[in-house]
Amino acid sequence: MPHTAEAPPTGLVPAPWDAVVREVVQPLAEEVDRTGCFPRTGVRALADAGVLGLLSSPAHGGTGGDLRQAAAVVGRLAGVCGSTAMVVLMHYAAVAVIDANGDDEVRRAIATGRHLSTLAFSEHGSRSHFWAPVGTAVPDGPHAVRLDARKSWVTSAGEADSYVWSSRPLEAAGDMSLWLLPADSTGLDVRGAYDGFGLRGNASSPITADGVRVPRRTALGPDGEGLSIALALVLPCFLTLSAAFSLGVADTLLELTARHLRETRLEHLDESLAHQPVARREYAALRLRADAARALLDDALDAMESGRADATLRVLQVKALAAETAADTADGAMRLCGGSAFRRELGVERRFRDALAARVMAPTTEALYDFCGRAGLGLPLFGEAK
Repeated sequence: MPHTAEAPPTGLVPAPWDAVVREVVQPLAEEVDRTGCFPRTGVRALADAGVLGLLSSPAHGGTGGDLRQAAAVVGRLAGVCGSTAMVVLMHYAAVAVIDANGDDEVRRAIATGRHLSTLAFSEHGSRSHFWAPVGTAVPDGPHAVRLDARKSWVTSAGEADSYVWSSRPLEAAGDMSLWLLPADSTGLDVRGAYDGFGLRGNASSPITADGVRVPRRTALGPDGEGLSIALALVLPCFLTLSAAFSLGVADTLLELTARHLRETRLEHLDESLAHQPVARREYAALRLRADAARALLDDALDAMESGRADATLRVLQVKALAAETAADTADGAMRLCGGSAFRRELGVERRFRDALAARVMAPTTEALYDFCGRAGLGLPLFGEAK
Protein backbone atom coordinates (compact mmCIF):
# COMPACT_ATOMS: atom_id res chain seq x y z
CA MET A 1 0.00 0.00 0.00
CA PRO A 2 1.31 3.50 -0.79
CA HIS A 3 2.07 5.84 2.05
CA THR A 4 -0.43 8.69 2.21
CA ALA A 5 -1.36 11.50 4.54
CA GLU A 6 -3.78 9.90 6.97
CA ALA A 7 -5.16 12.83 8.92
CA PRO A 8 -5.64 16.59 8.49
CA PRO A 9 -3.97 19.19 10.65
CA THR A 10 -5.82 19.27 13.97
CA GLY A 11 -9.04 21.26 13.91
CA LEU A 12 -8.80 22.50 10.31
CA VAL A 13 -11.31 20.31 8.48
CA PRO A 14 -14.69 19.26 9.89
CA ALA A 15 -14.95 15.52 10.51
CA PRO A 16 -17.62 14.71 7.86
CA TRP A 17 -15.44 16.16 5.08
CA ASP A 18 -12.35 14.41 6.34
CA ALA A 19 -14.19 11.10 6.46
CA VAL A 20 -14.97 11.48 2.75
CA VAL A 21 -11.32 12.27 2.03
CA ARG A 22 -10.14 9.18 3.92
CA GLU A 23 -12.86 6.75 2.87
CA VAL A 24 -13.61 7.80 -0.72
CA VAL A 25 -11.06 10.20 -2.23
CA GLN A 26 -7.89 8.59 -0.89
CA PRO A 27 -8.64 4.98 -1.95
CA LEU A 28 -9.37 6.14 -5.51
CA ALA A 29 -6.42 8.52 -5.90
CA GLU A 30 -4.00 6.03 -7.46
CA GLU A 31 -6.56 4.88 -10.00
CA VAL A 32 -7.46 8.47 -10.90
CA ASP A 33 -3.79 9.19 -11.55
CA ARG A 34 -3.07 5.94 -13.39
CA THR A 35 -6.06 6.08 -15.72
CA GLY A 36 -6.49 9.85 -15.98
CA CYS A 37 -10.19 9.44 -15.20
CA PHE A 38 -12.20 12.29 -13.72
CA PRO A 39 -12.79 11.72 -9.97
CA ARG A 40 -16.58 11.69 -10.23
CA THR A 41 -17.13 9.41 -7.25
CA GLY A 42 -15.00 11.54 -4.94
CA VAL A 43 -16.48 14.84 -6.16
CA ARG A 44 -19.99 13.47 -5.72
CA ALA A 45 -19.21 12.32 -2.18
CA LEU A 46 -17.69 15.70 -1.35
CA ALA A 47 -20.77 17.42 -2.75
CA ASP A 48 -23.02 15.28 -0.56
CA ALA A 49 -20.87 16.24 2.44
CA GLY A 50 -21.42 19.95 1.74
CA VAL A 51 -17.97 20.75 0.34
CA LEU A 52 -19.19 22.26 -2.96
CA GLY A 53 -21.54 24.58 -1.06
CA LEU A 54 -18.94 25.65 1.50
CA LEU A 55 -18.57 29.22 0.18
CA SER A 56 -22.24 29.62 -0.77
CA SER A 57 -24.53 31.93 1.14
CA PRO A 58 -26.76 30.35 3.82
CA ALA A 59 -29.63 32.22 2.19
CA HIS A 60 -29.36 29.75 -0.70
CA GLY A 61 -28.71 26.69 1.44
CA GLY A 62 -24.92 26.93 1.61
CA THR A 63 -22.56 26.76 4.54
CA GLY A 64 -21.48 30.40 4.43
CA GLY A 65 -17.88 29.38 5.02
CA ASP A 66 -14.85 31.56 4.47
CA LEU A 67 -11.67 31.38 2.45
CA ARG A 68 -9.68 30.01 5.38
CA GLN A 69 -11.99 27.01 5.58
CA ALA A 70 -11.83 26.53 1.81
CA ALA A 71 -8.03 26.63 1.97
CA ALA A 72 -8.07 23.90 4.62
CA VAL A 73 -10.25 21.69 2.44
CA VAL A 74 -8.20 22.25 -0.72
CA GLY A 75 -4.92 21.68 1.11
CA ARG A 76 -6.16 18.46 2.69
CA LEU A 77 -7.40 17.15 -0.65
CA ALA A 78 -4.20 18.15 -2.45
CA GLY A 79 -2.08 15.93 -0.25
CA VAL A 80 -4.29 12.95 -1.05
CA CYS A 81 -5.47 13.50 -4.66
CA GLY A 82 -4.25 16.53 -6.57
CA SER A 83 -6.83 16.08 -9.31
CA THR A 84 -9.78 16.18 -6.92
CA ALA A 85 -8.26 19.15 -5.12
CA MET A 86 -7.91 21.11 -8.36
CA VAL A 87 -11.51 20.41 -9.35
CA VAL A 88 -12.72 21.75 -5.99
CA LEU A 89 -10.32 24.72 -6.13
CA MET A 90 -11.57 25.85 -9.54
CA HIS A 91 -15.16 25.33 -8.43
CA TYR A 92 -14.59 27.65 -5.46
CA ALA A 93 -13.00 30.27 -7.72
CA ALA A 94 -16.05 30.17 -9.98
CA VAL A 95 -18.44 30.30 -7.02
CA ALA A 96 -16.81 33.52 -5.84
CA VAL A 97 -18.31 35.21 -8.92
CA ILE A 98 -21.53 33.24 -9.21
CA ASP A 99 -22.58 33.77 -5.59
CA ALA A 100 -22.13 37.51 -6.05
CA ASN A 101 -23.65 37.92 -9.52
CA GLY A 102 -25.42 34.72 -10.62
CA ASP A 103 -29.13 33.95 -10.64
CA ASP A 104 -30.81 32.40 -7.62
CA GLU A 105 -31.50 29.04 -9.23
CA VAL A 106 -27.85 28.32 -9.96
CA ARG A 107 -26.76 29.66 -6.59
CA ARG A 108 -29.18 27.31 -4.83
CA ALA A 109 -27.99 24.37 -6.91
CA ILE A 110 -24.36 25.09 -6.01
CA ALA A 111 -25.16 25.62 -2.34
CA THR A 112 -26.90 22.26 -2.09
CA GLY A 113 -24.19 20.34 -3.95
CA ARG A 114 -26.13 19.81 -7.18
CA HIS A 115 -23.96 21.97 -9.45
CA LEU A 116 -20.23 21.92 -10.24
CA SER A 117 -18.71 24.97 -11.90
CA THR A 118 -15.25 26.09 -13.03
CA LEU A 119 -13.36 28.94 -14.66
CA ALA A 120 -12.85 29.28 -18.43
CA PHE A 121 -10.42 32.18 -18.72
CA SER A 122 -7.17 31.17 -20.47
CA GLU A 123 -7.28 31.26 -24.27
CA HIS A 124 -5.15 30.09 -27.16
CA GLY A 125 -4.75 33.65 -28.40
CA SER A 126 -3.52 35.19 -25.14
CA ARG A 127 -2.15 32.10 -23.38
CA SER A 128 -1.75 32.59 -19.62
CA HIS A 129 -2.64 36.29 -19.84
CA PHE A 130 -6.16 35.64 -18.56
CA TRP A 131 -6.78 39.37 -18.25
CA ALA A 132 -6.65 39.83 -22.03
CA PRO A 133 -9.32 37.63 -23.64
CA VAL A 134 -9.52 37.50 -27.42
CA GLY A 135 -12.81 35.60 -27.49
CA THR A 136 -15.77 37.73 -28.47
CA ALA A 137 -19.30 38.49 -27.35
CA VAL A 138 -21.62 40.14 -29.87
CA PRO A 139 -25.33 41.00 -29.69
CA ASP A 140 -27.66 38.37 -31.14
CA GLY A 141 -31.00 40.07 -31.04
CA PRO A 142 -32.28 42.22 -28.19
CA HIS A 143 -32.06 39.56 -25.49
CA ALA A 144 -29.22 37.24 -26.48
CA VAL A 145 -25.47 37.19 -26.99
CA ARG A 146 -23.26 35.13 -29.29
CA LEU A 147 -19.99 33.88 -27.79
CA ASP A 148 -17.01 32.69 -29.83
CA ALA A 149 -13.68 31.66 -28.29
CA ARG A 150 -10.92 29.05 -28.10
CA LYS A 151 -10.27 28.37 -24.44
CA SER A 152 -6.95 26.61 -23.93
CA TRP A 153 -7.22 24.95 -20.51
CA VAL A 154 -10.47 24.45 -18.60
CA THR A 155 -10.46 22.28 -15.49
CA SER A 156 -13.44 19.89 -15.35
CA ALA A 157 -14.00 20.39 -19.08
CA GLY A 158 -16.98 18.28 -20.13
CA GLU A 159 -17.66 17.44 -16.47
CA ALA A 160 -18.76 20.73 -14.90
CA ASP A 161 -22.34 21.94 -15.11
CA SER A 162 -21.30 25.48 -16.03
CA TYR A 163 -18.32 27.65 -16.94
CA VAL A 164 -17.52 31.15 -15.73
CA TRP A 165 -16.60 32.39 -19.20
CA SER A 166 -14.61 35.48 -20.12
CA SER A 167 -14.86 37.46 -23.34
CA ARG A 168 -14.13 40.85 -24.77
CA PRO A 169 -16.81 43.37 -23.73
CA LEU A 170 -20.12 43.12 -25.49
CA GLU A 171 -20.72 46.80 -26.15
CA ALA A 172 -19.19 48.82 -23.31
CA ALA A 173 -15.62 49.98 -22.96
CA GLY A 174 -13.45 47.87 -20.71
CA ASP A 175 -11.17 44.86 -20.66
CA MET A 176 -13.56 41.94 -20.50
CA SER A 177 -16.99 40.67 -19.55
CA LEU A 178 -18.02 37.53 -17.67
CA TRP A 179 -20.80 35.08 -18.42
CA LEU A 180 -22.23 31.98 -16.79
CA LEU A 181 -22.23 29.50 -19.64
CA PRO A 182 -24.23 26.27 -19.20
CA ALA A 183 -22.12 23.25 -20.11
CA ASP A 184 -24.84 21.87 -22.38
CA SER A 185 -24.93 25.01 -24.55
CA THR A 186 -25.15 24.28 -28.26
CA GLY A 187 -21.86 25.12 -29.97
CA LEU A 188 -19.56 24.17 -27.07
CA ASP A 189 -16.95 21.54 -27.96
CA VAL A 190 -14.45 19.94 -25.60
CA ARG A 191 -11.38 19.29 -27.76
CA GLY A 192 -9.95 15.96 -26.65
CA ALA A 193 -9.28 14.20 -23.36
CA TYR A 194 -6.59 15.52 -21.04
CA ASP A 195 -3.47 13.36 -20.87
CA GLY A 196 -1.05 15.36 -18.76
CA PHE A 197 2.10 14.93 -16.71
CA GLY A 198 0.37 15.68 -13.41
CA LEU A 199 -3.15 16.31 -12.10
CA ARG A 200 -4.10 13.59 -14.52
CA GLY A 201 -7.75 13.35 -13.53
CA ASN A 202 -8.70 17.02 -13.52
CA ALA A 203 -10.07 16.96 -17.10
CA SER A 204 -8.18 20.09 -18.11
CA SER A 205 -8.95 20.32 -21.81
CA PRO A 206 -9.46 23.01 -24.45
CA ILE A 207 -13.03 24.14 -25.10
CA THR A 208 -14.19 25.91 -28.25
CA ALA A 209 -17.29 28.08 -28.41
CA ASP A 210 -18.59 28.39 -31.96
CA GLY A 211 -21.58 30.69 -32.08
CA VAL A 212 -22.81 29.79 -28.61
CA ARG A 213 -26.03 31.68 -27.96
CA VAL A 214 -26.91 32.66 -24.38
CA PRO A 215 -29.37 35.12 -22.83
CA ARG A 216 -27.96 38.50 -21.86
CA ARG A 217 -29.13 37.83 -18.31
CA THR A 218 -26.36 35.21 -17.96
CA ALA A 219 -23.87 38.08 -17.62
CA LEU A 220 -21.99 37.92 -14.32
CA GLY A 221 -21.83 41.65 -13.65
CA PRO A 222 -21.92 44.74 -15.85
CA ASP A 223 -20.57 44.59 -19.38
CA GLY A 224 -16.90 45.57 -19.58
CA GLU A 225 -16.28 45.23 -15.83
CA GLY A 226 -15.17 41.61 -15.87
CA LEU A 227 -11.56 42.36 -15.03
CA SER A 228 -12.49 44.42 -11.99
CA ILE A 229 -14.80 41.64 -10.84
CA ALA A 230 -12.10 39.03 -11.43
CA LEU A 231 -9.52 41.03 -9.49
CA ALA A 232 -11.89 41.63 -6.59
CA LEU A 233 -13.47 38.17 -6.34
CA VAL A 234 -11.73 35.51 -8.41
CA LEU A 235 -8.05 36.33 -8.04
CA PRO A 236 -7.86 36.46 -4.21
CA CYS A 237 -9.75 33.16 -4.03
CA PHE A 238 -7.73 31.45 -6.74
CA LEU A 239 -4.33 32.64 -5.52
CA THR A 240 -4.82 31.75 -1.87
CA LEU A 241 -6.38 28.38 -2.67
CA SER A 242 -3.59 27.65 -5.14
CA ALA A 243 -1.14 28.33 -2.33
CA ALA A 244 -3.09 25.98 -0.07
CA PHE A 245 -2.98 23.36 -2.82
CA SER A 246 0.79 23.66 -3.20
CA LEU A 247 1.38 23.50 0.54
CA GLY A 248 -0.92 20.50 0.88
CA VAL A 249 1.20 18.64 -1.65
CA ALA A 250 4.43 19.84 -0.02
CA ASP A 251 3.31 18.73 3.44
CA THR A 252 2.50 15.24 2.21
CA LEU A 253 5.82 15.02 0.38
CA LEU A 254 7.59 15.94 3.60
CA GLU A 255 5.58 13.36 5.57
CA LEU A 256 6.45 10.65 3.05
CA THR A 257 10.10 11.68 3.03
CA ALA A 258 10.34 11.70 6.82
CA ARG A 259 8.81 8.23 6.98
CA HIS A 260 11.26 6.95 4.39
CA LEU A 261 14.21 8.44 6.25
CA ARG A 262 13.09 6.91 9.54
CA GLU A 263 12.24 3.46 8.18
CA THR A 264 15.06 2.89 5.68
CA ARG A 265 18.16 1.43 7.29
CA LEU A 266 21.80 1.27 6.33
CA GLU A 267 22.56 -2.20 7.61
CA HIS A 268 26.30 -1.83 7.37
CA LEU A 269 26.06 1.11 9.82
CA ASP A 270 23.09 -0.23 11.78
CA GLU A 271 21.48 3.20 11.39
CA SER A 272 18.50 4.65 9.60
CA LEU A 273 18.80 7.33 6.94
CA ALA A 274 17.45 9.72 9.56
CA HIS A 275 20.73 9.32 11.44
CA GLN A 276 22.73 10.75 8.53
CA PRO A 277 23.61 14.44 9.08
CA VAL A 278 23.38 15.41 5.40
CA ALA A 279 19.91 13.90 5.04
CA ARG A 280 18.73 15.61 8.23
CA ARG A 281 20.07 18.97 7.09
CA GLU A 282 18.42 18.74 3.67
CA TYR A 283 15.13 17.61 5.17
CA ALA A 284 15.24 20.45 7.70
CA ALA A 285 15.80 23.02 4.96
CA LEU A 286 12.77 21.73 3.03
CA ARG A 287 10.63 21.73 6.17
CA LEU A 288 11.72 25.25 7.05
CA ARG A 289 10.79 26.64 3.66
CA ALA A 290 7.39 24.92 3.68
CA ASP A 291 6.65 26.24 7.15
CA ALA A 292 7.64 29.75 6.07
CA ALA A 293 5.28 29.56 3.09
CA ARG A 294 2.53 28.28 5.40
CA ALA A 295 3.08 31.28 7.66
CA LEU A 296 2.75 33.62 4.66
CA LEU A 297 -0.51 31.94 3.66
CA ASP A 298 -1.87 32.46 7.18
CA ASP A 299 -0.75 36.09 7.05
CA ALA A 300 -2.36 36.61 3.63
CA LEU A 301 -5.65 35.28 4.97
CA ASP A 302 -5.32 37.51 8.04
CA ALA A 303 -4.63 40.50 5.79
CA MET A 304 -7.76 39.88 3.72
CA GLU A 305 -9.95 39.26 6.75
CA SER A 306 -8.81 42.46 8.47
CA GLY A 307 -8.64 44.60 5.33
CA ARG A 308 -4.96 45.39 5.81
CA ALA A 309 -3.32 47.74 3.33
CA ASP A 310 -0.86 45.05 2.23
CA ALA A 311 -3.52 42.41 1.51
CA THR A 312 -3.14 42.61 -2.28
CA LEU A 313 0.63 42.22 -2.08
CA ARG A 314 0.38 39.26 0.28
CA VAL A 315 -2.14 37.50 -1.96
CA LEU A 316 0.08 37.98 -4.99
CA GLN A 317 3.14 36.79 -3.10
CA VAL A 318 1.68 33.68 -1.56
CA LYS A 319 0.84 31.75 -4.73
CA ALA A 320 4.29 32.43 -6.16
CA LEU A 321 6.11 31.39 -2.99
CA ALA A 322 3.97 28.33 -2.36
CA ALA A 323 4.23 27.12 -5.97
CA GLU A 324 8.02 27.37 -6.00
CA THR A 325 8.20 25.84 -2.51
CA ALA A 326 6.16 22.84 -3.62
CA ALA A 327 8.33 22.35 -6.70
CA ASP A 328 11.53 22.57 -4.65
CA THR A 329 10.11 20.25 -2.00
CA ALA A 330 9.21 17.72 -4.67
CA ASP A 331 12.72 17.84 -6.09
CA GLY A 332 14.22 17.54 -2.62
CA ALA A 333 11.97 14.60 -1.73
CA MET A 334 13.05 12.76 -4.87
CA ARG A 335 16.69 13.31 -3.99
CA LEU A 336 16.33 12.28 -0.35
CA CYS A 337 14.29 9.19 -1.13
CA GLY A 338 16.56 8.18 -4.01
CA GLY A 339 15.55 5.34 -6.29
CA SER A 340 12.63 4.44 -4.02
CA ALA A 341 10.94 7.72 -5.00
CA PHE A 342 10.64 6.57 -8.60
CA ARG A 343 8.39 3.68 -7.59
CA ARG A 344 4.70 4.40 -7.40
CA GLU A 345 4.18 2.63 -4.08
CA LEU A 346 6.09 5.22 -2.07
CA GLY A 347 3.72 7.98 -3.21
CA VAL A 348 6.41 10.59 -3.90
CA GLU A 349 6.40 10.23 -7.68
CA ARG A 350 2.72 11.18 -8.03
CA ARG A 351 3.03 14.19 -5.74
CA PHE A 352 6.20 15.24 -7.57
CA ARG A 353 4.21 15.54 -10.80
CA ASP A 354 1.28 17.31 -9.15
CA ALA A 355 3.60 19.75 -7.35
CA LEU A 356 4.88 21.24 -10.60
CA ALA A 357 1.48 22.39 -11.85
CA ALA A 358 0.95 25.53 -9.79
CA ARG A 359 4.02 27.41 -11.05
CA VAL A 360 2.71 27.32 -14.65
CA MET A 361 -0.98 27.95 -13.92
CA ALA A 362 -2.03 31.49 -14.74
CA PRO A 363 -0.97 33.80 -13.33
CA THR A 364 2.39 32.05 -13.55
CA THR A 365 5.19 32.58 -11.07
CA GLU A 366 6.93 34.93 -13.51
CA ALA A 367 3.77 37.01 -13.95
CA LEU A 368 3.27 37.14 -10.18
CA TYR A 369 6.82 38.38 -9.65
CA ASP A 370 6.03 41.30 -11.95
CA PHE A 371 2.70 41.95 -10.19
CA CYS A 372 4.44 41.84 -6.80
CA GLY A 373 7.04 44.31 -8.04
CA ARG A 374 4.33 46.62 -9.30
CA ALA A 375 2.30 46.38 -6.10
CA GLY A 376 5.35 46.89 -3.92
CA LEU A 377 6.42 49.94 -5.92
CA GLY A 378 2.99 51.52 -6.04
CA LEU A 379 2.46 50.91 -9.76
CA PRO A 380 -0.74 49.67 -11.42
CA LEU A 381 -0.93 45.90 -11.89
CA PHE A 382 -1.90 46.28 -15.54
CA GLY A 383 -0.97 48.71 -18.26
CA GLU A 384 2.15 50.74 -18.77
CA ALA A 385 4.01 51.81 -15.65
CA LYS A 386 4.61 55.55 -15.87
